[in-house]
Amino acid sequence: MENDLTKAVEHLRQGQYTCVLCRDDIMYTSRERGVKPLLDWLDGGLEAKGFSAADKVVGKAAAFLYVLLGVKEIYAHVISEAAMGVFTENHIPFLYDVSVEYIINRQGTGSCPMEEAVSGLSAPEEAPEAIRRRLAELRQRSL
Repeated sequence: MENDLTKAVEHLRQGQYTCVLCRDDIMYTSRERGVKPLLDWLDGGLEAKGFSAADKVVGKAAAFLYVLLGVKEIYAHVISEAAMGVFTENHIPFLYDVSVEYIINRQGTGSCPMEEAVSGLSAPEEAPEAIRRRLAELRQRSL
């Protein structure tokens, strides 16, 4: 592991973060779950080109967002097979502890809704709109 990735992984494990971006002395962290921090960074115009990332759970939706953010490498505690495919296709080196067929939803009853939202997509650029649509649907259901 390169130094930035090592630092990102250490902060992920020690800081109770869900995801960490690191390059040199610059670090972005979040404790928010799911794809929200990644969407927020993307929407905020964060240029993460050359950053190393560490994340607790990476499914295909998160993988697409990391590609769009421009990270150079990533570590995931848990990664889905589809996310590994996205990283491979986009030439982003990745390390992980556990690989799973797919990310399960928070109730443990099936596939993660974000994984489902991007399941048929192959271009990272299509992902943010599909993810936002699914998030809006989920918010409507909870009202």
